[in-house]
Amino acid sequence: MVELSVALLLLKADATVTIIHSHAHDSKSIIREADIVIAAAGQAKMIEGDWIKSGAAVIDVGTNAIDDPSRISGYRVVGDVDFEEASKVAGWLTPFPGGVGPMTVAMLIKNTLDGVKRKITQ
Repeated sequence: MVELSVALLLLKADATVTIIHSHAHDSKSIIREADIVIAAAGQAKMIEGDWIKSGAAVIDVGTNAIDDPSRISGYRVVGDVDFEEASKVAGWLTPFPGGVGPMTVAMLIKNTLDGVKRKITQ
């Protein structure tokens, strides 16, 4: 659960945090007030461009497969944020794919290496 981990880190840094469930009532108006949006809802392109406050930072963590007959696989992977629309208003927006994924892999490798080093030095 990305959202809980990030929320706790932000709370520790004295940020005001609101967690919204993908089925919450009136998500749009709540997200519209946010300076930072971290999307991890698990719904393809759920967050539309007009949901984003002008200049907001948007981090798209979602990974969703949608049908795409033009691809050999028959699908393509998109995030939780409608990238094309959000890019018109967001001040900063992670690309998808290639945004948080490479950082996630890098941190997993680093943590694995740190664990191996601890085990060897015991």
